[in-house]
Amino acid sequence: MKKLHFIRANKSKHGGAEVYLSRLSDELKKQNIKHQLVHSGIPKFLPSWLKVLLFNKKVCKAKTKNDLYFSLERISCADIYRAGDGVHKVFVNIAKKSHLNPLHKVYIYLEEKCFKNAKKIIANSHMIKQQIIDTYDIKPEKIEVVYNGIKLEKPDFDSSLEKIHNEFGIDKQNGQKVIVYVGSGFKRKGVKEFLAILSKLQYTHFKAFVVGKEKKMQYYKNLAKELKLEDKVIFTGARDDVKDFYTVGDIFLFPTHYEPFSNVVLEAMNYANAVITTRQNGAAEILDEAYIMQHPKDFSIVEKIDDLLFNEDRLSLIKEKNIEKVQKFSIERNVENTLRIIDDVLEK
Repeated sequence: MKKLHFIRANKSKHGGAEVYLSRLSDELKKQNIKHQLVHSGIPKFLPSWLKVLLFNKKVCKAKTKNDLYFSLERISCADIYRAGDGVHKVFVNIAKKSHLNPLHKVYIYLEEKCFKNAKKIIANSHMIKQQIIDTYDIKPEKIEVVYNGIKLEKPDFDSSLEKIHNEFGIDKQNGQKVIVYVGSGFKRKGVKEFLAILSKLQYTHFKAFVVGKEKKMQYYKNLAKELKLEDKVIFTGARDDVKDFYTVGDIFLFPTHYEPFSNVVLEAMNYANAVITTRQNGAAEILDEAYIMQHPKDFSIVEKIDDLLFNEDRLSLIKEKNIEKVQKFSIERNVENTLRIIDDVLEK
């Protein structure tokens, strides 16, 4: 029997892939499926590009014929690669990153080897599957789409409302609406556009939360002040109680530039938010067309957000539809589909 190893260099609690791997591992433990998580032990002081190369060398050298590598990292020796980070070559072009940066060169080098060497590739959206095919000429039948899954939970509205009210003074009892953004890395994930959209709303009785870690936080706080939003937008930094912000939220707005399939969309739906994101987010594939922005600066969405904020019945309907829709995206279903692919590879 082959030993199942899940490969991910980073062990952070906040990254999307790391959270997904933690949930996947928990579900496998419930099913008594033995597996091992492999993280990087490469010294942190080394340059990023060198750490990536050394990690690849380390895990591939350690692999034996009795090991099955299920990787969430771009490595050259994966049996199954879950492309949860998308296609880096596409991202570099979208984000206009320098091709001279050695980290991007290393990622693209390993990415190509990973896609070509893996026996099976899991894409978490049809958008990513198509990008892999178009960018690296990979055969479509080698790639399976398995949407992300989350732990479905029922919101404790009263508890979350009391907590967020006590800390931040929101006033939902008097009709104040709450707009939420969750994510770290504000430039790629569209916080500038998030603020621009808020500044154009006709509806003014709202509070907005930007939840996440960002090195240039002061830049975004200054931008909120320039847009006259300093009394309406609260930057919380990274939080461990994100579900409380989702729970009190009415609209989750995520105008990202590139996202293979963001778990935050599922999480916001689970906690009864109307959700708006861009077509550049694979998670848009599960949303109503009306609430998909064509790009991060698609300000035609302002009118639709105003419509939801002014129309309580319409907002409630979208929230209910999202709660119903997200039931199809449990971590249990994701694990079931993932295990089917692992079994297929083992049989072959």
